[in-house]
Amino acid sequence: MKIEYRNQKDLPCDELYKLFLAVGWAKEENTTQNMIDNFNCAFLTSTFVLSAWLDNHLVGCVRVLSDLHFRSIIYDLAVLPEYQRRGIGTELMKRCINMCPGSEWVVQTDCAKGFYETIGFKQNTEDTFLMIPCKWF
Repeated sequence: MKIEYRNQKDLPCDELYKLFLAVGWAKEENTTQNMIDNFNCAFLTSTFVLSAWLDNHLVGCVRVLSDLHFRSIIYDLAVLPEYQRRGIGTELMKRCINMCPGSEWVVQTDCAKGFYETIGFKQNTEDTFLMIPCKWF
């Protein structure tokens, strides 16, 4: 299995949508064709996007919002379930961190907490995250 890693923001909307469906972040019944056609809009406006490809099919991605020096936030790290636990997510994260090595890195997660801890993230009990939910997911 030869994974190709790319640094590109313009991920194909259909590939990205399929990935989000596979990891349970999107639901077919709530999705319109307009949403699918614009599924990469958050990726296009992110600071950088890294992706993993096998035979020109998207198998993983991550996007980052960052000031490139002090703070960087991980969003949407996803790997197709059949390719998880093969080092793809770890490699995507290593490449992100190498792009801003002195930055503080932040991620919000629940079920993947253990994964992030294995690559050096630590729980900060002093912060409270508040949010308004996204209408897309």
